[in-house]
Amino acid sequence: MYMKEYFQKLYRYNEWANRRVLGAIEKQQVAHEKTLSIFSHQLAANFLWLHRIKGLPAPDVELWKTYSIERLRQMVDDGSVQWLEFIDSTDNFNRILKYKNYVGDYYENNVEHIMMHLVNHGTYHRGQVALLLRENGYEPINTDFITYDRVITKQWKE
Repeated sequence: MYMKEYFQKLYRYNEWANRRVLGAIEKQQVAHEKTLSIFSHQLAANFLWLHRIKGLPAPDVELWKTYSIERLRQMVDDGSVQWLEFIDSTDNFNRILKYKNYVGDYYENNVEHIMMHLVNHGTYHRGQVALLLRENGYEPINTDFITYDRVITKQWKE
């Protein structure tokens, strides 16, 4: 599989998983601060990394701010569209990005690795959200990649 196709599938999965978590939060009217804070962080990171990779000024998001449900919905929608547009319009992900992180430390990383990291970062934090949901009396939602793959494979067969 070519890198573009790989990243298209990976970021479609990321969108699917984020929409499922958001749907579970909305449906159950979750107001637990830590749960919303971690999900907010995960979504804000998507914008921060995309802006770095594209060489844009920092986006209007804070890495550790708790956002409203309405803002989370907008972040899921906008983040998904922007990442997939970037992937569709890019031919070379194998390049070094030189940047400063949010506290000003200098780093150099391969864009492919950053993009893989970002989806793994999302999976990690969605797992934390699932645990917090369960611990606070809510029902978590399955966001496993294999579940996504089964859904997509089933749609292709129909």
